[in-house]
Amino acid sequence: MKPRLLLFCTASLTVAASLALAGGAGPRLPAPPARTAPPVAPASPATVTRTFTNPVIPDDFPDPFILRVGKTYYAYGTNTGGVDLPVRKSNDLVNWQLVGEGFGRLGNWATGGFTWAPEVMAVKNGYTLYYTARHTDSGRQCIGVATSKSPEGPFRDESSKPLVCQLDQGGSIDASPLVDSDGKRYLYWKNDGNCCSLLTAIYVQQLSDDGLKLLGQPKDLIYNGALWEGNLIEAPNVYKRGSTYYLFYSAADYNSDTYSVGYATATSPTGPFRKQSRDLPWLFTKGALSGPGGQGVITDGAGQTWMYYHGWTTGQIGYEAGGVRSMRLDKLTFDASGKPVLNPTTTRTVAPAPLR
Repeated sequence: MKPRLLLFCTASLTVAASLALAGGAGPRLPAPPARTAPPVAPASPATVTRTFTNPVIPDDFPDPFILRVGKTYYAYGTNTGGVDLPVRKSNDLVNWQLVGEGFGRLGNWATGGFTWAPEVMAVKNGYTLYYTARHTDSGRQCIGVATSKSPEGPFRDESSKPLVCQLDQGGSIDASPLVDSDGKRYLYWKNDGNCCSLLTAIYVQQLSDDGLKLLGQPKDLIYNGALWEGNLIEAPNVYKRGSTYYLFYSAADYNSDTYSVGYATATSPTGPFRKQSRDLPWLFTKGALSGPGGQGVITDGAGQTWMYYHGWTTGQIGYEAGGVRSMRLDKLTFDASGKPVLNPTTTRTVAPAPLR
């Protein structure tokens, strides 16, 4: 429909022309009143769709872990750039601010520069950090625990020995805590058998309420054995949905495009777990994404589920090629049968962002 202003003006011109043909200019018609468009109300923040592209941390940030504290998210990564515990924070999971070094003190048993795959758990009066570091006496990698009053650190490990150190199995790495719905706490990790031609397994053991001690005996859950897994499985992270526990894990060579993610399921945090990725990995190299792994699961402010992980950019795979393991984020959903579904996005893909 045309604007009413144009109709008004057209009618005025017609009258004036008729009077002129009759022999006179006729009376001057008053100018039409000025018309303005009605004000447009600003869009409500709830109706604005925010978008993002991967990677959300384009720098080297391997083996990421994200902890949510209120409305703030904290990300921790494997040592890089001379920093043993790089820490970042965000209020939207997309834009990350560098906090800096999160360590105040490594354990007396550890040598710096080899700190891997940190994960943090909230406990009474503070936070516990589980980290992998070089066991000075043996030269193997082992797991320690440090504490802090703040999620930003500084975290301090006052222990004279590691929390987990399976020297007869090559050492222990990649610790990941879980707080179950009944309040019990568990620690998952991997023996580092691939360092010395041994099988690798994911283990679990119950934690004390303060997160500083292991209770009972460790239990092995799954081993490497599938062709795509190569000589190792690692980076366990357990997510509970309903009555099902999803054990996501990484496998193969982290410094190549073979690195991938699989998963196993159980109805108990201590298993038995059954692999659902026997013949093929669940998340693998595709398009501009290569060698995804080091994964974890987080929920946003609206309760939506997201998976974060590191990956190489295709064409820059491996540190020798000048690549970095940047942090990615993708929405994680589940189909009717309970199977997890992830559609990785890249720098060429624009996706709806997490909700605050």
